[in-house]
Amino acid sequence: MTRDEDAVGATLRSLGWPVYVPAMLWGLGQGAILPVVVTSAVDLGASLGVAGVVLAGIGLGQIAGDLPGGWLVGRVGERNAMLLSAAGAVPALLACVFAPSLWLFAAGVFVSGLCGSVWNLARQTYVTESVPFALRARALSTLAGVHRIGRFVGPFAAVGAMAVLGTAGAYWVHLAAAFLAAGTLLLAADVRPAGRPPAGEDDAATLAVLRRHAPLLRTLGVSVASIGALRASRQAIIPLWGIHIGLDATTISLIFGLSAALDMTLFYPGGRIMDRYGRRWVAVPSTLLLGLAHLLLPLTSGPAGLAVIAALMGLGNGISSGIIMTLGADFAPAAGRPQFLGTWRLFSDVGNGAGPLATSALIAAFSPAAAVVVVGVLGLWTAWSVNRWIPRPVR
Repeated sequence: MTRDEDAVGATLRSLGWPVYVPAMLWGLGQGAILPVVVTSAVDLGASLGVAGVVLAGIGLGQIAGDLPGGWLVGRVGERNAMLLSAAGAVPALLACVFAPSLWLFAAGVFVSGLCGSVWNLARQTYVTESVPFALRARALSTLAGVHRIGRFVGPFAAVGAMAVLGTAGAYWVHLAAAFLAAGTLLLAADVRPAGRPPAGEDDAATLAVLRRHAPLLRTLGVSVASIGALRASRQAIIPLWGIHIGLDATTISLIFGLSAALDMTLFYPGGRIMDRYGRRWVAVPSTLLLGLAHLLLPLTSGPAGLAVIAALMGLGNGISSGIIMTLGADFAPAAGRPQFLGTWRLFSDVGNGAGPLATSALIAAFSPAAAVVVVGVLGLWTAWSVNRWIPRPVR
């Protein structure tokens, strides 16, 4: 190990307890409830269509929480905002467990998404404050990676709990994970370097930050929204295309799992490339690969072809782990950092929410093949746009 690598390892390890362990726990909780929200809604009398809308409430909560979350982090600081998020998740998840009506359940789902938005923003701000620029991409890509690992493990933890507690067991897993994450935060030492004030000492107005950075947000911010749409579309299109070509649920799940496994394992190499060679070396290839994979999807007609395309999508998504957070951290001003990052996350979350909806609408209006071609073209445009709009002084 070189001296540089040893320094990097020590820095990333110092973020383990205050950042990475809580992030993995929170991701585990989210992963535990995602597969069962639709089932719970149906049990309360919802149709499949309405249940899908209830599930979308998690994403809507994240969108609703981005700008207020920036204000909150700016007022109380990152660690306090994460603790408040964990506290807010408790009544939301209890509502999911004990809700006597669909409306109360939907409200609990929405609030859980809102709390997740504040949590994600606070941890991103904390890492941005705590690491030097030379390590930023690795720190943030690792943050995104451990969260994905948690979400991957979450459904398996939920299966064990549901064997004893029924469907409610999944929500109890999220509750337990939130408590453990908050406890870890309380016990962990603050690793912020001396001389860097906590975000809570800054009270920049969100609207002022928006006006100041409007040119960046309407160019690179739109590209960030497109990246979010590409990523979310990938999660929807793999199972939809599998059904379209006649594969059974087990085969589709195995193929999806292959893509998710590649996605989880590539976060650190992607971060290292960004730190060593520049952000473009990940932003452009990853979006280009996702776009090309979508364009090639209509050529597949069996499980082998779909598995190859899913692997390409997992590769493109995996190496780009943390790219949106890293770009946001690069451009965030010292004054008003959490407010800027909240706005930055809003663009990404809108893309995440719009991607599956637009894909489904295109499938309904035209065909699955037409939908994936449109998304593929969006990927090619996104590759061009991030190359065009990442300023040259920022690597």
